[in-house]
Amino acid sequence: MDNHKFCFIMCVDDAFRAEEAIYYIRRLHVPENYSVDILSVTDAACMTSGYNEGMQASDARYKIYIHQDVLILEKDMLYKLLGLFQNPDIGMVGVVGEANPPVNGMVWFGGNIGKLYFQNMGSTILQEYAPAGNPYSTVATIDGMFMATQYDIPWREDIFGGWDFYDASQSMEFHRRCLQVIVPHQETPWCLHDGGVMNLKDYYSQRKIFVEEYQKELNSAIRW
Repeated sequence: MDNHKFCFIMCVDDAFRAEEAIYYIRRLHVPENYSVDILSVTDAACMTSGYNEGMQASDARYKIYIHQDVLILEKDMLYKLLGLFQNPDIGMVGVVGEANPPVNGMVWFGGNIGKLYFQNMGSTILQEYAPAGNPYSTVATIDGMFMATQYDIPWREDIFGGWDFYDASQSMEFHRRCLQVIVPHQETPWCLHDGGVMNLKDYYSQRKIFVEEYQKELNSAIRW
């Protein structure tokens, strides 16, 4: 494991969008004596298998799993991640998260925290939820558009074979190992998400799997 390396990992099926995301990654300020890799996974069968492939292919300690339609606007983000990861109990960082997902697994109704710019149909809006604490808030789950880690934990491709709930699942896997999942304080949004039309074809079947696998955690009285 290279403790002085970042690796951005994305599943790619749209080369144009990925190229734009990579352009923004290359504009980031890189801490001295650190390096940055970018790993694109094409033809992934699902998000969990694609991310496992990328994770296993990289020796970087700091891995940032990012959607191909996410543009990183905060040029000092790598510095800020290093600062957060000085705490060994922090396992994963997102820009938007849910404070406490309900038992039914509908994670977007669990009290959202964080902020981002969202672009769709030519319009860009600022989406602000409850502000994160300073320097951060611990959350139950984070949104999969941006997931930065300092530890490698396998993605659950054994049970999640689609494109939904991989992010909520990975958040729970970090909690199972007593690692914090957090959303940092952001003066301005770190990311812009150039979203498209949502495909909910497998959403409810994947939600059922999520609720069954993590029922104990979802029923827990623990506040993340």
